[in-house]
Amino acid sequence: MKQIDRFKIVAVSFCLFLMALAFLPSAMADTWNKKTIVTFSGPVEVPGVGAQTLPAGTYMFKLVDSSSDRNIVQIFNEDGTHVFTTILAIPNYRLKPTNKTVITFSERAEGQPEAIRAWFYPGMQWGQEFVYPKLKAMELAKVSNEPVLATTEEPTEIASLKEVPVEAVTPAGEEVPVAQVVEAPPVETASAATTAEPAADSAPMPKTASNIPLLALMGLLSLGAGFALWTFSKRTA
Repeated sequence: MKQIDRFKIVAVSFCLFLMALAFLPSAMADTWNKKTIVTFSGPVEVPGVGAQTLPAGTYMFKLVDSSSDRNIVQIFNEDGTHVFTTILAIPNYRLKPTNKTVITFSERAEGQPEAIRAWFYPGMQWGQEFVYPKLKAMELAKVSNEPVLATTEEPTEIASLKEVPVEAVTPAGEEVPVAQVVEAPPVETASAATTAEPAADSAPMPKTASNIPLLALMGLLSLGAGFALWTFSKRTA
């Protein structure tokens, strides 16, 4: 077998390794910030700083900040170059995660756009239950006949989102505990959720330590594949 052919085999294996390495940071970033591309077939009402009704189209959802009891979600245009709204959300727990993005809506009167209520990332038991201004929350609660998360203050700045008081309002306009809207995790999973989940979401995406074992494995697999191809070609030459 010619030396040039051996070099080609090793070079191809190394290129495959570099391609996998290039895609790895993007995949990790999507998991950390829960980046999701969503297409709405009709207009959708969204709360938050920049509350508005989004026309039918494709949008990008991102979790941009989180803490133990409050999360911040932003909705962008499809390519992520423009922010439409920044929304305060409260983590909500579900027993059975799905392998698809789930977005729920509050019922509205006929002819009015759907109002987004919650967003669940694929495979995650924690989702984002959105908080509406109190008057709008009361309106949604009356139509859906169930409590809706609300704030008595309508934030105009992103920095104020984590400071505004949050409650839940019933169809009758009564204030009730937030726990009547969002579900706390079962006792057996509470410790794992408080120690593992916030750390993954609140810290910046790791750039080195967390992906070293995976990178090493990928490198060994690539080199092993190259060596195997080289050996096979040598035997058949």
